[in-house]
Amino acid sequence: MPEVCLRKIQSHFIGGAQRCVQDLPIQHREMVRNGGQRALDMNGSYAVGQMYAMEYRLARPRSALPVLLWHGGGMTGAQWESTPDGREGWLWRLLQAGHDVVVCDAVERGRAGWAMFPEIYAEAPVFRSAQEAWRLFRIGHAAPGGYGAPFAGQRFPSQCFDELVKQMVPRWIGHEAMAAAAYDALLQRFGPCVVMGHSQGGGFAAHAACRQPQLVRAVIGIEPTGMPAPHAGPQPAAAIAHLAVWGDHFEHSPQWQTYRAQTDAYWQGLARAGGRADVLDLPAAGLRGNSHFCMLDTNGDEVLQRVLDWLKDSTQ
Repeated sequence: MPEVCLRKIQSHFIGGAQRCVQDLPIQHREMVRNGGQRALDMNGSYAVGQMYAMEYRLARPRSALPVLLWHGGGMTGAQWESTPDGREGWLWRLLQAGHDVVVCDAVERGRAGWAMFPEIYAEAPVFRSAQEAWRLFRIGHAAPGGYGAPFAGQRFPSQCFDELVKQMVPRWIGHEAMAAAAYDALLQRFGPCVVMGHSQGGGFAAHAACRQPQLVRAVIGIEPTGMPAPHAGPQPAAAIAHLAVWGDHFEHSPQWQTYRAQTDAYWQGLARAGGRADVLDLPAAGLRGNSHFCMLDTNGDEVLQRVLDWLKDSTQ
């Protein structure tokens, strides 16, 4: 594989605002081990709504367009960095392909941090269990109190599923507007660009392309969810090439059949408006067995090559 020579690695905190908390009681807690109690006053100002981004710049990029990687719900940018069984992730493969890359942790995920609740966030977060992830990510069959067998031909390294579970983080429901504002600020910092979003991140990418089409050259949705409502008239993002990538095992998940139908409707709206809205159905293309996380599957490099071939064709 090509050698990667970087000229810059830099982290950023993008967007956000200050929120003030007051009228909290002062506590007396031991904050340093064996250091005795001290007054703990949590009243004051807090940064809320920022996202984290790690920027990787090549010494000699072969594309003028950086690729922004947006993760899925309850996940962080770690899903792009390496695979549960220790292989190099799509971050590295994109750098090898000549693209500058920006990997994000969305608002309230990972290194973006989160705020206290209910003082700032109105509600407590929701959590995803390993058992729900096994089913929802289309890894294998459900089983009472645990995991069933992996689906036949499964390409996710299911023997390392626990390593994926370690990446999962809490998420807050109803923070879409706050996250969208941070994504807009990210595009203003790094656009024009290509946005590759997985699952919930794919939905955020589609919405962002509608709001700021001048900053997005292509949208790549890896099993994207949460699309804008389809319209009969021209779409704001119809001038931007869109690609949706779908894995396998949909017959086992009515929930994913519903999500996919929603995306199909939006893609059809883009096509009606004269846009390029392509679909890479991996089983139909001869790549069978993929889970919801095709970037982590054992044939992930082959999937990415199909995506890169499309990207080269669509942005020339």
